Amino acid sequence: MKGKDFYIDIVTPSRTVFSGEANKFFAPSVEGYFEILKNHTPFLSILKTGRIVIAQDAVKKYIAISSGFAEVLNNRITVLAETAESSEDVDVERSQASKERALKRLADKSPSIDVERAKVSLLRALTRLSVAEMK
Repeated sequence: MKGKDFYIDIVTPSRTVFSGEANKFFAPSVEGYFEILKNHTPFLSILKTGRIVIAQDAVKKYIAISSGFAEVLNNRITVLAETAESSEDVDVERSQASKERALKRLADKSPSIDVERAKVSLLRALTRLSVAEMK
Protein backbone atom coordinates (compact mmCIF):
# COMPACT_ATOMS: atom_id res chain seq x y z
CA MET A 1 0.00 0.00 0.00
CA LYS A 2 1.06 3.55 -0.65
CA GLY A 3 1.86 5.77 2.33
CA LYS A 4 -1.52 7.47 2.42
CA ASP A 5 -3.66 4.42 1.60
CA PHE A 6 -5.71 1.90 3.52
CA TYR A 7 -7.58 -1.23 2.45
CA ILE A 8 -11.35 -1.63 1.97
CA ASP A 9 -13.52 -4.73 1.65
CA ILE A 10 -17.25 -4.35 0.92
CA VAL A 11 -19.13 -7.63 1.05
CA THR A 12 -22.73 -8.81 0.97
CA PRO A 13 -24.03 -12.26 1.90
CA SER A 14 -23.63 -13.30 -1.75
CA ARG A 15 -20.47 -11.59 -3.04
CA THR A 16 -17.58 -9.19 -2.64
CA VAL A 17 -18.55 -5.86 -4.23
CA PHE A 18 -15.24 -4.05 -3.71
CA SER A 19 -11.81 -5.01 -2.46
CA GLY A 20 -8.93 -2.61 -2.83
CA GLU A 21 -6.93 0.38 -1.68
CA ALA A 22 -8.09 3.94 -1.23
CA ASN A 23 -7.13 7.12 0.54
CA LYS A 24 -10.66 8.38 1.37
CA PHE A 25 -13.85 6.58 2.33
CA PHE A 26 -17.24 8.25 2.82
CA ALA A 27 -20.33 6.33 4.01
CA PRO A 28 -23.88 6.76 5.41
CA SER A 29 -24.33 5.84 9.06
CA VAL A 30 -27.50 6.02 11.11
CA GLU A 31 -26.03 9.17 12.70
CA GLY A 32 -25.03 10.84 9.42
CA TYR A 33 -22.33 10.49 6.81
CA PHE A 34 -18.74 9.97 7.96
CA GLU A 35 -15.33 10.10 6.28
CA ILE A 36 -12.34 7.87 6.99
CA LEU A 37 -8.70 8.67 6.20
CA LYS A 38 -5.52 6.70 6.89
CA ASN A 39 -4.69 6.00 10.57
CA HIS A 40 -8.27 6.58 11.73
CA THR A 41 -9.00 5.50 15.27
CA PRO A 42 -10.77 2.10 15.56
CA PHE A 43 -14.40 2.66 14.71
CA LEU A 44 -17.61 0.66 14.33
CA SER A 45 -20.77 2.05 12.74
CA ILE A 46 -24.23 0.92 11.73
CA LEU A 47 -24.83 1.86 8.10
CA LYS A 48 -28.09 2.94 6.51
CA THR A 49 -29.25 3.01 2.91
CA GLY A 50 -27.13 5.46 0.98
CA ARG A 51 -24.06 6.00 -1.14
CA ILE A 52 -20.51 4.97 -0.32
CA VAL A 53 -17.75 6.97 -2.01
CA ILE A 54 -14.28 5.46 -2.29
CA ALA A 55 -11.51 7.77 -3.50
CA GLN A 56 -8.08 6.84 -4.74
CA ASP A 57 -6.55 10.24 -5.40
CA ALA A 58 -8.73 11.83 -8.13
CA VAL A 59 -10.54 8.58 -9.05
CA LYS A 60 -13.84 7.96 -7.26
CA LYS A 61 -15.95 4.82 -7.09
CA TYR A 62 -19.61 4.94 -6.01
CA ILE A 63 -21.52 2.11 -4.35
CA ALA A 64 -25.18 2.01 -3.34
CA ILE A 65 -25.79 0.10 -0.10
CA SER A 66 -28.80 -0.78 1.97
CA SER A 67 -27.95 -1.20 5.63
CA GLY A 68 -25.03 -2.95 7.23
CA PHE A 69 -21.99 -2.39 9.40
CA ALA A 70 -18.60 -0.75 8.91
CA GLU A 71 -15.53 -1.55 10.97
CA VAL A 72 -12.33 0.48 10.83
CA LEU A 73 -9.30 -1.17 12.37
CA ASN A 74 -5.57 -0.94 11.60
CA ASN A 75 -5.98 0.89 8.26
CA ARG A 76 -8.55 -1.59 7.05
CA ILE A 77 -12.26 -0.94 6.52
CA THR A 78 -14.64 -3.85 6.37
CA VAL A 79 -18.23 -3.20 5.27
CA LEU A 80 -20.81 -5.94 5.70
CA ALA A 81 -23.89 -4.80 3.77
CA GLU A 82 -27.31 -6.29 3.21
CA THR A 83 -27.04 -5.26 -0.43
CA ALA A 84 -24.42 -3.28 -2.36
CA GLU A 85 -24.06 -2.35 -6.02
CA SER A 86 -21.34 -0.38 -7.73
CA SER A 87 -22.38 2.30 -10.21
CA GLU A 88 -21.44 -0.04 -13.09
CA ASP A 89 -23.61 -2.87 -11.74
CA VAL A 90 -26.88 -1.00 -11.13
CA ASP A 91 -29.70 -2.19 -13.37
CA VAL A 92 -31.27 1.18 -14.20
CA GLU A 93 -34.46 -0.25 -15.72
CA ARG A 94 -35.06 -2.49 -12.70
CA SER A 95 -34.34 0.40 -10.31
CA GLN A 96 -36.69 2.71 -12.20
CA ALA A 97 -39.45 0.07 -12.10
CA SER A 98 -38.88 -0.38 -8.35
CA LYS A 99 -39.13 3.38 -7.85
CA GLU A 100 -42.40 3.53 -9.79
CA ARG A 101 -43.89 0.59 -7.83
CA ALA A 102 -42.96 2.23 -4.53
CA LEU A 103 -44.44 5.59 -5.58
CA LYS A 104 -47.64 3.84 -6.66
CA ARG A 105 -47.89 2.04 -3.32
CA LEU A 106 -47.34 5.28 -1.41
CA ALA A 107 -50.03 7.03 -3.47
CA ASP A 108 -52.49 4.19 -2.75
CA LYS A 109 -54.27 4.95 0.51
CA SER A 110 -55.32 1.33 1.04
CA PRO A 111 -54.83 0.08 4.61
CA SER A 112 -53.29 -3.11 3.19
CA ILE A 113 -50.22 -1.16 1.96
CA ASP A 114 -47.14 -1.37 4.19
CA VAL A 115 -46.14 2.29 4.02
CA GLU A 116 -42.78 1.86 5.77
CA ARG A 117 -41.80 -0.95 3.42
CA ALA A 118 -42.75 1.20 0.41
CA LYS A 119 -40.65 4.10 1.77
CA VAL A 120 -37.63 1.81 2.23
CA SER A 121 -38.09 0.45 -1.29
CA LEU A 122 -38.31 3.97 -2.70
CA LEU A 123 -35.14 5.07 -0.88
CA ARG A 124 -33.23 2.04 -2.16
CA ALA A 125 -34.37 2.66 -5.73
CA LEU A 126 -33.50 6.36 -5.59
CA THR A 127 -30.07 5.56 -4.13
CA ARG A 128 -29.34 3.01 -6.88
CA LEU A 129 -30.45 5.45 -9.57
CA SER A 130 -28.29 8.27 -8.18
CA VAL A 131 -25.26 5.96 -8.02
CA ALA A 132 -25.88 4.75 -11.58
CA GLU A 133 -25.64 8.34 -12.80
CA MET A 134 -22.10 8.58 -11.38
CA LYS A 135 -20.41 6.12 -13.74
